[in-house]
Amino acid sequence: MEKASWTVYWNEYSSDTYLYGSEIEYVARNNVRFKNELMPPGTVIKQWYSLTNYQAQRIEPALPIIDGESRYRIKVNVETPEDTGCLVRLVFLDRYEREAGDFTLRGKEAEFSCPLKTYSYRMQLINAGMTEFVFHSVIIEELESKD
Repeated sequence: MEKASWTVYWNEYSSDTYLYGSEIEYVARNNVRFKNELMPPGTVIKQWYSLTNYQAQRIEPALPIIDGESRYRIKVNVETPEDTGCLVRLVFLDRYEREAGDFTLRGKEAEFSCPLKTYSYRMQLINAGMTEFVFHSVIIEELESKD
């Protein structure tokens, strides 16, 4: 059985991006430069969704559909000066949009699984003390199941 793998990029749509005082340069699909010297730590810089309401948000889902029966690996490809902080948080939601769980990645790579009652989820790029970075991509891949 072949493992599934998805690459998530930073799209140019900005309603789900922290813009206050931010300088964002879209060099290429996999090369986005971000700078903001006044942004407080803990701020959600960018969000991606697995399920969207196109009529309301005017964006398509950027995240793959995942289920609670598999394990996944997430790899974050973000360059930060002196390896300053960058967090990626996955927020799992049930069918009523209530939070069913979450997972926070504090490094470049980790394994996770989502709660069984997950209906959709969102991924957040969170400031953990950095003022500038270059975002390349996030890769989510399904791991072999241990049957």
